Amino acid sequence: MTKRRIALGGLATIASVALLAGCASAPATSTSTPTASAIAGFKPCMVSDLGGFDDKSFNQLGYEGLTEAAAALGVKPITVQSNAETDYAPNIDSLVSQNCTLIVTVGFALSAATVTAALANPTVDFAIIDDAADNDFNGKTDAPNIKPILFDTAQAAFLAGYASASYSKAGKVATYGGMNFPTVTIFMDGFAQGVSYFNSQKGKSVAVLGYDPANPDAATFTGGFEANDTAKTTAQNFIDQGADVLLPVGGPIFQSAGAAITDSKKDVALLGADADVFNTFPTYADLYLTSVLKGIKQATGDVVNQAATASTFDVTPYIGNLKNDGVGIAPFHNFASKVDPALQSELDTIKAGIISGTIPVKSYLSK
Repeated sequence: MTKRRIALGGLATIASVALLAGCASAPATSTSTPTASAIAGFKPCMVSDLGGFDDKSFNQLGYEGLTEAAAALGVKPITVQSNAETDYAPNIDSLVSQNCTLIVTVGFALSAATVTAALANPTVDFAIIDDAADNDFNGKTDAPNIKPILFDTAQAAFLAGYASASYSKAGKVATYGGMNFPTVTIFMDGFAQGVSYFNSQKGKSVAVLGYDPANPDAATFTGGFEANDTAKTTAQNFIDQGADVLLPVGGPIFQSAGAAITDSKKDVALLGADADVFNTFPTYADLYLTSVLKGIKQATGDVVNQAATASTFDVTPYIGNLKNDGVGIAPFHNFASKVDPALQSELDTIKAGIISGTIPVKSYLSK
């Protein structure tokens, strides 16, 4: 590749994610039209996680960011879906063999396979969504040609937790995940912190089922990222315990929660994760209180554009937060008339406090 790295080794050292959390900003979208020479031979590619590209969540958002950016650049992307964990490495290798210029892998489960492929193919650019590619846990990305795309969703989930506690009539809310990964539990932790903040501000005692910040290893997980009977039973168990707001975190498992709520015929609200599920999966539109949002689509598109047009691939981790609009919460939609009229103003004040640092939100990205 002729547009490449004069000194790739100089980019090898990436500061720890924790240190970068305060200084990384959203990658700027280029408004100029790239020259033909800038994108000659550029081929963006993507490998999904198990949820597939139609999961109405993070796989789909990454896919849309990649394909829309490719269309704007006038290039043809290649995408491949993973149906089992054993597909990850072969899928990545197949894209390398097809001379992909940039390979985006979607999800922390692909981290090890991404690092292996990146080290074996130093002239290929890689980006990974929802993982720091730090499998050695030394605070550095494990290959010099991988750009992590990360989101401090604890900040947005804090807002959602506060809103859920405000809405709850039962005084019980619940959150649970697909599997015990940091990019799953970051939602659950932020959600619990938001409930706790509501309790401290309002003198209430709304309980969080499924996750205890003091004992995160005892949290509830469905064991995967599929909408299946296990995910539905998990939701039903929390409904049976009296929770009237649910936050499932793990791709399409929220769909199983929607089915459980519908079958229960109880007044239970549902929260989405990653995307505004009111728009992406309207089947349960009347159940959605809000969604905890990641700017996956925009961030992925910006990384694709930068990889195509810049002379050197920027591997500095992108960390989305409330300040750079990389995370947020969706509107209340059909619940707008059901929530406390003062809630939105309170959330606006809390958001400003989180951004300024006067309201601390702990996460593995902000320690």
